[in-house]
Amino acid sequence: MLTKVYGSAVFGVEATTITVEVHMDKGIGYHLVGLPDNAIKESSFRIAAALKNNGYAMPGKRITINMAPADLRKEGSSYDLTLTMGILVGSEQIKAPEIEQYIIMGELSLDGSLQPIRGALPIAIKAKEEGYKGFFLPIQNVKEAAIVAGLDVYGVSNLKEIIDFFAGKDTLKPTVIDTRSEFYKTLDFPEFDFSDVRGQESIKRCMEIAAAGGHNIILIGPPGAGKTMLAKRVPSILPPMTLREALETTKIHSVAGKLKEVGLMNQRPFRSPHHTISNVALVGGGSYPQPGEISMAHNGVLFLDELPEFKRDVLEVMRQPLEDREVTISRAKFTITYPSSFMLVASMNPSPSGFFNDPSMPNTSSPHEMQRYMSKISGPLLDRIDIHIEVTPVPFEKLADDRKAESSIEIRKRVTAAREIQTRRFQDIENVHYNAQMSSKLIRDYCVLDEQSKELLKTAMERLNLSARAYDRILKVSRTIADLDHSENIVSSHIAEAIQYRSLDREGWLG
Repeated sequence: MLTKVYGSAVFGVEATTITVEVHMDKGIGYHLVGLPDNAIKESSFRIAAALKNNGYAMPGKRITINMAPADLRKEGSSYDLTLTMGILVGSEQIKAPEIEQYIIMGELSLDGSLQPIRGALPIAIKAKEEGYKGFFLPIQNVKEAAIVAGLDVYGVSNLKEIIDFFAGKDTLKPTVIDTRSEFYKTLDFPEFDFSDVRGQESIKRCMEIAAAGGHNIILIGPPGAGKTMLAKRVPSILPPMTLREALETTKIHSVAGKLKEVGLMNQRPFRSPHHTISNVALVGGGSYPQPGEISMAHNGVLFLDELPEFKRDVLEVMRQPLEDREVTISRAKFTITYPSSFMLVASMNPSPSGFFNDPSMPNTSSPHEMQRYMSKISGPLLDRIDIHIEVTPVPFEKLADDRKAESSIEIRKRVTAAREIQTRRFQDIENVHYNAQMSSKLIRDYCVLDEQSKELLKTAMERLNLSARAYDRILKVSRTIADLDHSENIVSSHIAEAIQYRSLDREGWLG
């Protein structure tokens, strides 16, 4: 007897439906074909134990299972439930005439209970697109899959529940989630709020500008100046995610298996990898490709603390994703693309000792050590960072001040207003949503300077020895400052402020 059941494979952030064909014949044996990996090949032992512990048995026949398309490699243990249901129906131990209308996925324990899977959301989206009636999956993943409207999503705790469902016992009910109400559940009081930061008004202003224009930013300052504290609060002032952004972000975290029974993500991600991270862990990949930290930070913030401590080759692989806002991983038989549109926030000490340019502390680093330390950050990488700002320690008077500083919610209102201006400006331009994404042509179109502003910028370039790469960055940042001021034109005060945010381009920092 030939039986068909359906599962799904995830490649990148998209799913592909897998047809599992189960054929029973005379003889003894278990043959699994269709490019399964070792985890799938081992499934026969889990299936046999789970069946026995639930009152069923592995049939004493020759079982041939094909996973089609046969030229597509399948991986992971999430096909256990798919194979089990095919074996039960094929051996006529249960009757399930409607089983071909459902996608079935789940990893089995030996007692028949189910373990969570990865990629439940993209699988559910694909099932809806292809017209399946429903989706059975472990109950731990049900919230993320139930985001998809128009698909019956059933959370299953153990093998017996799905068997009883097809026997007509109505033990399972589909999970229904109001996607829009889930999305609009926002935190009125962020975990990390700028109201907790004493002093540092100029740095807060700089952070506001970076958030308003989506600009990458690097903080330079001695240990204890508050760089990490400030960076952790950046997500709290970014504009709220749109529903489209929330779905994109949730799909990536679903594929990585990081949702942990959470439904739709409505808060921007904040990722802070350690400086010992490898190339693959940062950008994604591996023998079975998975999204890396830069994709996990999609639509949010990637914070690289102590930037020069990262291996140089690790930092260099970020250059293309920072430019293209996506990561393409190529293998011999397939190519996978992960989105990676994030805001980079980096921090570093000004020298190996941490106290260069600090008059209160001696600089114990030699010129050679300084050069070696700063050379870890390449010019092309700095090209992609719009704002450099020096962070100085907060004096005692401000630390002891009990007055509450401006909250993140108030700052976010101004940032959101500026982003709305940019959305209207770029509404007819594909893949450009905010100022940091402007090309050289768009900079010429939208960053027109009057004579006074041109003269000021020319003087700054000459007197401060600013590099040529600083020119476009200053114009982009000044456009954002003008948007925060609700000014249609860039004026000299906007240019003057933007010039202050190019510390590393000045003579004496990078030579």
